[in-house]
Amino acid sequence: MQNAVILINTEKGQVKAVAERLAEVEGISEVYSTCGRYDLVAIARTRDFETLAELVTERLNAVEGIADTETLNAMQVHSRHDLETMFSLGW
Repeated sequence: MQNAVILINTEKGQVKAVAERLAEVEGISEVYSTCGRYDLVAIARTRDFETLAELVTERLNAVEGIADTETLNAMQVHSRHDLETMFSLGW
């Protein structure tokens, strides 16, 4: 499984609309509106790196209202919780 944190800035006045659109995108498990440097944080969970790459370069580009993104690809999980089981996509 590939996990990534995607930091997103939207066009002016588009935070809620973009968040709602992102929540419907396959591979995005959560979307948070935030204070600070970024308008939204999306959590991506995909089967493999190729699927993550397609999500970031194709599916997110199709979401109207996104001004720019920064993707942080997770390398290791440091948690007391079994996140793999909690967020399993059943693959």
